[in-house]
Amino acid sequence: MSNVIVLGGHGKVALLATRILTDRGHTVTSVIRDPDQADEIRAHGGQPHVADIQQQTLTDFAELIHGHDAVVWSAGAGGGSADRTWAIDRDAAILSVQGAAKAGVDRYVMVSWSGSLLDHRVPQDDDFFAYAQSKMIADAVLRDSGLRWTVVAPSTLTDDEPTGSVDWDGSSTQVPRGDVAHVVADAVEGDETIGRTIRFNTGSTPIADFLRTAG
Repeated sequence: MSNVIVLGGHGKVALLATRILTDRGHTVTSVIRDPDQADEIRAHGGQPHVADIQQQTLTDFAELIHGHDAVVWSAGAGGGSADRTWAIDRDAAILSVQGAAKAGVDRYVMVSWSGSLLDHRVPQDDDFFAYAQSKMIADAVLRDSGLRWTVVAPSTLTDDEPTGSVDWDGSSTQVPRGDVAHVVADAVEGDETIGRTIRFNTGSTPIADFLRTAG
């Protein structure tokens, strides 16, 4: 069983992934900014750790990650200020990758977005540009990091009931957060996704089967 640190631990996908991982016997440290969120982390089986990832230096991230077996990045600015998006989705994400390398923790799972491509086609004057650009850059840094990385890249997230099945065939542009959490947990546990970007939406292929062939 692994000691996993989840950065952005209070997000919906992170909470669901924490529950899955702890139910499977893993220990999960969930990094949160607001101490008032600690009880909800515990209710999902995680161990809360209060730290503002936007304020962490490279050394801070290395110290935070040290001693764990795997890192899950599930943090995000959640829209709003472009400056905050750059600061979290790009800069803090990159520092966390560098921090993991500095700490000698080589398993890293990045929760990203299915459109995180060099040609993401989001116009620079669009409010979504900062997010699309940040995700593309952070994913590229992770791929070049030398870590045993996986990029989990779902399409638009919903709160629908998870189905346990996904695809990447254009039949949908959405996926339940519960299925994303399942993909994250399976990626943490399995080596078959190392060095792969897993783009997906809801579908008809069981997640375990999809992960053997996708990316």
